[in-house]
Amino acid sequence: MARPSPDRRPSSRRCAPPAPGAVPTPRRPLERPLPLVGRARQWYEKELGWATAPGEPVRLVTGLRFDVLDVPAEAGLPALRHLGPASPVALCGERMRLLVAAGSSEELPGLLDWLEWGSLDLDLTATGAGGHIEAPLPPGWATSPVPPGPAGTPGPRPLPPGGDDSQGAAVWLRPPEPGCEVELLLPTVSAVGGVGGAPDLVRLVDTVATECHRLRLLRACAQALAFS
Repeated sequence: MARPSPDRRPSSRRCAPPAPGAVPTPRRPLERPLPLVGRARQWYEKELGWATAPGEPVRLVTGLRFDVLDVPAEAGLPALRHLGPASPVALCGERMRLLVAAGSSEELPGLLDWLEWGSLDLDLTATGAGGHIEAPLPPGWATSPVPPGPAGTPGPRPLPPGGDDSQGAAVWLRPPEPGCEVELLLPTVSAVGGVGGAPDLVRLVDTVATECHRLRLLRACAQALAFS
């Protein structure tokens, strides 16, 4: 009598689960820290609420919350007395950039004419609606390690002197403060005869125009002596 063949169907029994710790639990991929340019852009947009232009380096859009007076640094220093201590001022090489109230660039030609500076070729310009300026590194970033990335990523590293990770030569002489309404701190024409604490744009422009003219005369004299 033939013996029955064994049942070769797969067993319906389930495998026992692996012992705890035998298989590592899935890990979330490490988040790559933003490059310095990305962190600087994030600081301006999130901490200050300032608009930035696309591309690199980071550029601040003017004409929305502020305009910018661009003058020689030597001419701008005497004008700092007309600004409040929290009024932002930047340096870029030998140029000083004074943040003023939005719309001031449109007022500048009329102010210079009224102050009797309009007929002179002064080294004084203003950037307003539709323009932008190079964004200085956020305060402290140029002289100390940059902020660390997310948890699990490499810690802070020193700021390189140049290259793709550098924002260039622009630095804050008087940096903006997160949480402050910058519009209330900036020089404006409406400060004349007003009761607010905003600095007076007229006095500021008169001072920088006077200093620009003084520098212009000094350079003309130096050039004349050089060719004499």
